[in-house]
Amino acid sequence: PMKVVIVTTFARAGFLRRALDAGVSGYLLKDAPAEKLAEALRIVHRGGRAIDPQLALEAWTEADPLNDRERQVLRLAGEGVAATEIAQRLNLTHGTVRNYLSEIIGKLGVSNRIEAYRLARQKGWL
Repeated sequence: PMKVVIVTTFARAGFLRRALDAGVSGYLLKDAPAEKLAEALRIVHRGGRAIDPQLALEAWTEADPLNDRERQVLRLAGEGVAATEIAQRLNLTHGTVRNYLSEIIGKLGVSNRIEAYRLARQKGWL
C-alpha cells in the first residue's frame, strides 16, 4: 500500500486530525530540520508513523466540546441552512435548533454560528 506523508506549513491540530482520519502515515512541518524530515521518512518507510510532536500534543489535549447532535446542527448552519430548515431535516423544533446554536456558540466562545463553524472546522471537530 502507498504511504502518504504530508509536509506542510499548516501547524494546526485540526488539519492533523483530518489528515490522520484520511490515513496518512506522516504529518510534518516543512520548517523542521532536514535531519528530522529524513528520519521521519525512514520511519514511515519501515511501516511506522511520523507526526510532528508539538502538533500531536495539541491534537491530543484539545478535546472536542461538542456532542454529536451539536455537530450535526453546526454542520448544517455552516453550510448556510436556516434554523427552520435544520429543524425539519433533523426532526427538531425551531426552538430546539436555536437552543443548540446558542449552546454551541457559548461552548466555543465565539459571537455567531459562522465563527463557530469556522473554529470547529479549524480544530478538526467537523
